Amino acid sequence: MTFLEKIKEPLFWSSFMKVTIPFFVMVVLISLVMNSASDIFSGNFSNVSEINFGQGKWVSFFGIKIVISVVYGCYITNKNMK
Repeated sequence: MTFLEKIKEPLFWSSFMKVTIPFFVMVVLISLVMNSASDIFSGNFSNVSEINFGQGKWVSFFGIKIVISVVYGCYITNKNMK
């Protein structure tokens, strides 16, 4: 079955969501820890917010992670569906 045939099935999209959402959450958490570990562990969340999300930075912060998660979810779901 080709990729275009697989994406027409509801099973593909439910499997896609099961893979994509946890992967997205994990990537966001790892990225936050890598970018602002000392501020997170000291409880300085206003600085974490300013560094990662202030002045429109949230668009690039979440944008690349959404794209990576969607590509990863499509790849894994396509690979695992027969």
